[in-house]
Amino acid sequence: MALTGVELPPVRPRTSARPSALRRLMADYGQEIVVFAAIVALFVVVTMVNPRFISANNLTSIFSGNAYIAVAAIGMSMVIVTGNIDVSVGALIGVLATISGTLAVAGYPVWVAWFVPVLVGMAINGLIGILVAYGRIPSIVVTLGALSILRGGLISVTGGTWISNLPPEFLIAQKRFFDIPFPLITMVVLTLLAALWMRYFPYGRSLYALGGNPEAAVASGIPAERRVVAVFVIHGFFAGLATILFATQLQVIQSTVPPNLELTIITASVIGGVSIMGGSGTVIGSTLAAILFATIGSALIFVNVSAYWLRAVIGLLILATVLADMLRRGRA
Repeated sequence: MALTGVELPPVRPRTSARPSALRRLMADYGQEIVVFAAIVALFVVVTMVNPRFISANNLTSIFSGNAYIAVAAIGMSMVIVTGNIDVSVGALIGVLATISGTLAVAGYPVWVAWFVPVLVGMAINGLIGILVAYGRIPSIVVTLGALSILRGGLISVTGGTWISNLPPEFLIAQKRFFDIPFPLITMVVLTLLAALWMRYFPYGRSLYALGGNPEAAVASGIPAERRVVAVFVIHGFFAGLATILFATQLQVIQSTVPPNLELTIITASVIGGVSIMGGSGTVIGSTLAAILFATIGSALIFVNVSAYWLRAVIGLLILATVLADMLRRGRA
């Protein structure tokens, strides 16, 4: 039965409320903001206990002395974003540092001692990427094998000797430009460039697609195998750059694998917000996490607490971050 003479109110189309700028910022960089806030809070609290904490020498140590970890974590973050992992990066940096120092004391030009380790790092990680992508071998298995080969080979060949008498021009990590330590400049510039590339360039965005939903990524035309190989090569490039910062910060180089270095680099990526399951995270977070580790380690010394607690604190941060990531994925 039709109704006549009754005027119905106009039907208004439903509109979804746009999220506020703050909510969008928290959604995109929530973990990064948390890490940054933790760094600021730590500086404030420790400075109140011991004002020497913000001395120029200590700030240089925090932001510059651990820059190589942040640089290595950039490449590691890209690998984890694609759903893979590399546990051999610490051994690789140890090998590349030995190669770099050996070339420097042998009389080769310093640019050769800087350039060759980068190429070797890209080549080794490229081989790892081929085994992962085309051999269909899990990355954890391939890189565990590479870890054993690199670590054992380094000790067998060098016996853990020290490389000394490094030429002064080789020690680029000790130099300053515009009174700013070179490692700090390198860390900031590489982090910003990598963050922009991953967020705004199609190639960088494809890494997130590959880690978030590999089947959909392949169906959309992304060449998964070539992307995996490429991201491992890029990771080797950043590992090579990190090696130069690591090998040139002191007057000598020990031909061994730095203890727990691979764990520190992986942890920086994960605590910085890169999902261990792949598909999300930024390199800005990994750099901030590397700074947080250095800040915690320095803070423990200034408040007279054993530095061994640093490993326990990092372990708790790993568990909390992974748990939060799993809960966030469950809600999604």
